[in-house]
Amino acid sequence: MESARAPILIVNDDEPVNDALSRVLEKEGFTVEVATDGSAALARLHAGLRPGLILLDLMMPVMDGYDFRERQLKIAAFAEVPVVVMSAMFGVRLDAVKSLQVNGYVDVPVEVPNLLRVIRRHYREPT
Repeated sequence: MESARAPILIVNDDEPVNDALSRVLEKEGFTVEVATDGSAALARLHAGLRPGLILLDLMMPVMDGYDFRERQLKIAAFAEVPVVVMSAMFGVRLDAVKSLQVNGYVDVPVEVPNLLRVIRRHYREPT
């Protein structure tokens, strides 16, 4: 029997996007967890969630992706989780990848083949 894979944590405040991403990822064999802002995502991590990858939106209420990533990096157990930024903000790509020390970037609207390629490249089971 195959053991369960670590979930992908989507951190995004857009419910229709979360639903669409969840369907695509589940069809590809991943389990998915969703947090609607960075604060909720940190709470999930503190509660024991160990995702194989985080898909992170940058612009969210309560705690945005920038603040989430800054706090995530300060906690060793969480800092190891790969992060891929999803954003529709023109020009944010280089800034996000460099300053946030993320593993990858995906433009929104998301092109599914590109998203899956980036996820497969960076997803890893927690150690």
